[in-house]
Amino acid sequence: MNQRPIETPPIETPPIARIGPYTCGAGERLVLIAGPCVLESRDLAWEIAERLFGITRDYPVQWIFKGSFDKANRTSGAAFRGLGMDEGLRILDAVREGIGVPVTTDIHESWQAEPVGRVCALLQVPAFLCRQTDLLLAAAATGRAVHVKKGQFVGPSDMRHVVAKLRGASCRNVLVGERGTFFGYGRLVNDFRSLPTMRAFAPVVFDATHSVQEPGGLDGATGGRREFVEPLARAAVAVGVDGLFFETHPNPESSPSDGPNMIPLSEFRGVIERILRIREAVSRFP
Repeated sequence: MNQRPIETPPIETPPIARIGPYTCGAGERLVLIAGPCVLESRDLAWEIAERLFGITRDYPVQWIFKGSFDKANRTSGAAFRGLGMDEGLRILDAVREGIGVPVTTDIHESWQAEPVGRVCALLQVPAFLCRQTDLLLAAAATGRAVHVKKGQFVGPSDMRHVVAKLRGASCRNVLVGERGTFFGYGRLVNDFRSLPTMRAFAPVVFDATHSVQEPGGLDGATGGRREFVEPLARAAVAVGVDGLFFETHPNPESSPSDGPNMIPLSEFRGVIERILRIREAVSRFP
């Protein structure tokens, strides 16, 4: 790996990111990253994707299907991690081809970037790994857009250094995600000042479902408060964001990962409709 200092090209004003056929940034349609937390089976992924397609085509959003092939940061070593990269990418590729939408998934190690980049228009870097330079450079080398979630321990202004690493590696299509900040043990809070702070140097995605996590709160698993997902998403849209991230499932209580944080699929349409009404109202302000 080349260890030379990273030179950062100038940032576009306002910053934008291109994700496959989509453009994310101020004045563009809302990017909606949505899907299950972890890929459980081909049939379930397809069910969720079909239902999300039926919902999102009715609204002015740019939907990207999300599903993780591996949850590498589970609280317990005995927890279900996923189907693995090979099967996970086959499922994502089937959704991409069959539904006709861009797809995204997490990468946790540098070697995963290249094969994931062959399928996904957007690579996602988990919050705990946002400072891992080699992982960021590997993601940049794919030529794909990269979404980096702000670490729960990182100040929003410091995410400009993450963006600088990616841009210095010729990745101009960068999104940063807000998903809460540690507030003592087992609790996250959102400082909504982070949204305009980070929007100065990259389009911002608000991760509504992970913002309500209670890490390790279920004695070996992560808990959460899904009743706060929509209120936080409403607040983020009112402040101003370029994208929203939701995890959803037909039966969240049966999900092997992040069930307490996910929106029931049956409620998803109502959530999106109400949030878009707020976004439309805010768009009238100077």
